[in-house]
Amino acid sequence: MPKTFVIAQGGGPTAVINQTMVGAALEARKRYPKARVLGALHGVRGIRDGQFVELHKVSKGDLKRIAATPSAALGSTRDKPDAAYTAQVLDGLKKVKADVFINIGGNDTSGTQQILTDAAGGSMIFMHAPKTIDNDLMENDHTPGFISAAEFVAGAFKSVDLDFRALPGIYVGIVMGRHAGFLTAASAAWREDKGDGPHLIYVPERPFSTKQFIDDVKRTMAKHKRCVVAVSEGVTTADGKALVESLVPADRLERDQHGNIKLSGSDLNRAFEMALSERLPGARARVDALGYIPRGYIGAINRTDAKEAFKAGAYAVATAEKGGASIALKCEDGKTVLKRVPLANVAAKTRHMPDNFLDKQGTQLAKNGKAYFERLLPRRFETGKPFV
Repeated sequence: MPKTFVIAQGGGPTAVINQTMVGAALEARKRYPKARVLGALHGVRGIRDGQFVELHKVSKGDLKRIAATPSAALGSTRDKPDAAYTAQVLDGLKKVKADVFINIGGNDTSGTQQILTDAAGGSMIFMHAPKTIDNDLMENDHTPGFISAAEFVAGAFKSVDLDFRALPGIYVGIVMGRHAGFLTAASAAWREDKGDGPHLIYVPERPFSTKQFIDDVKRTMAKHKRCVVAVSEGVTTADGKALVESLVPADRLERDQHGNIKLSGSDLNRAFEMALSERLPGARARVDALGYIPRGYIGAINRTDAKEAFKAGAYAVATAEKGGASIALKCEDGKTVLKRVPLANVAAKTRHMPDNFLDKQGTQLAKNGKAYFERLLPRRFETGKPFV
């Protein structure tokens, strides 16, 4: 019977990651009333440095309020433990006599759990609870955090399209998404007819060509007198390189400890602005990067997303005595169910958006993609048909 649980949060914050943390903490308190529940500050770094919050002493009311609050209340990290760091984290877990370590996060966090599992040799239980707005975890139908972020994106592009009906022009919105295009594709979730934007979608799963992009924009402008574009920040060229990698000199590229290229910043914005100004001179064009706003916007916390995130944390605790695993959200008969899956199936792997989610040109949702988003993102607003 576990006597000490350690809970941590890793990677980018979301609107509902605190639901998972609180779900785990309250389930541990309910099932194991005498157990200690410790929250590690800033992920594995807090474990290494001995910085913890005693979650078993925080009132249920305060935890519930934290659950409904965006971002990572415990603080996060992108540290990737090497051999020495791993030994320090394991030592930190042993010092607090941890029986179960639950790490909430995405690909890199699951990878960290696998590193610790391999190094610990069965001395404790390592659980991974899912979280990522990128929606790119293997074994999952969708991930906690995605629905809320996707609703923001769908609403943003619906609004921008209405704006550009009134004052026609070209709009390019850059959406987070390193290797998977789910969040960018969500921009089209609330389109009502073929004339609605976004008219063009570009995702990492399909090679990006600047020449083809300009041709697509010209064709769309000729047809609709406006062109609304959604593009993933991680779009790649035909050689497999991220577009930003092709544009920025190697000595200026920044990477995190997991080797990921920094995609945020203004380089990608400038590249699209220059392409449009040079090849479509005189056109009214705007390029925006949605940046971090969609991932933790308090005004777009989806109730289903919040409930599923809470349940994922609770399920990690409820099944911990069966051994280490990753918790996955599956879809069975149209309903979301929680399952335990081998950590190795998820750790540091990427789930890409299925090819059949997009049409042959790769710039619009196909039937399967529309069905997926209709299930997860039913339309929230009924809008009138503009006269223009």
